[in-house]
Amino acid sequence: MLFKPNKIQKRLLAIAMLAVVLFLISVFEDHPAAVERYYSQGLYVFICRVLHPVFNLLPFSVGDVLYILVVAYLIYLLVKLIAFVLKKQFTKALSLVLGIVIGIQTGMTFFYLFWGLNYFRPSAGQRLNLRDTNYTTAHLQDVTCQIIDSANATRARITRDDTLQNNAAIYQTALKAVSKISADSVNFRACHPYIKSSLLTPLMNYLGTSGYYNPFTSEAQMNYQMPFFERPFVACHELSHQLGYGPEDEANFAGFLVGIGSADRLLRYSAYQEALDECMHALRRRDTMANNELKTHISTVVRNDFKAQRAYWLAYRGKIGIISSIFYDDYLKANNQPHGMDTYNQMVLLLMAWYPK
Repeated sequence: MLFKPNKIQKRLLAIAMLAVVLFLISVFEDHPAAVERYYSQGLYVFICRVLHPVFNLLPFSVGDVLYILVVAYLIYLLVKLIAFVLKKQFTKALSLVLGIVIGIQTGMTFFYLFWGLNYFRPSAGQRLNLRDTNYTTAHLQDVTCQIIDSANATRARITRDDTLQNNAAIYQTALKAVSKISADSVNFRACHPYIKSSLLTPLMNYLGTSGYYNPFTSEAQMNYQMPFFERPFVACHELSHQLGYGPEDEANFAGFLVGIGSADRLLRYSAYQEALDECMHALRRRDTMANNELKTHISTVVRNDFKAQRAYWLAYRGKIGIISSIFYDDYLKANNQPHGMDTYNQMVLLLMAWYPK
């Protein structure tokens, strides 16, 4: 007589098989050259060519809808689990817990296969030949001065019409800039790039999130309510994730290169304003007096933009944002970004290597 496993045994077997798959993925992660050749320049490009044309047709974010449905379903499962425990139906409760574990494992597998392995490809510094990321405080001051001049100059060129651009126009400008740099560099290969306003923007405000990339649907999403001068750079940052730049510092730097390569006044300023913020933050850590001295060289209108930016996010800051930051910090550390949330500021290392000494 053939052995017929029951429901719990089947789920335990599925958990074991998925654990093996995740283990094999983790082994693959330890070989950046193989990740680059077979995944980032292979499977991921194929995924983009399949998913992007399909989801680009839809005016809303499929990823947002997916996350809403998943959260609603998890709440339903939690209620169901509590009911099983209260009724002392422990076999059903165990089966449900095992099903949740399978769901988590499946989600992790799709995450890495659809996009997450980009975290483990060779660094952007290697791919862009920016290997010398060591810098002195004097070099940081010099580069910060250059960026201050660029931010002041690009901000002075912005007209009232630029400030009144709607989100659709901002997104199109970012897409044109990505397409332009994609045509000039193999390191910015774009397969039908696209960006959308997020349905979750009201929640994103409280989470302190300016945008996000959905790895399951390969969609780049934007917070469409934040200050206008932030939006162009954030669009380029999220599109850089779509191009395969996984770590946040690399997406920041790639977004910066995309932005300053554009002829659009608002996008160029947005990129320089972000770079200035990162450089001033890094300089403040090294030399407070130099930081305070350089602040006096920032134009009044640029300083006002920074004040407006801080005021906007502080208005939404609360416990939800603090808790989400803790979880996101752990997420980054688990995905080849040991500095956690500070990874964003590691963009300065790439800037220092890019600007000539």
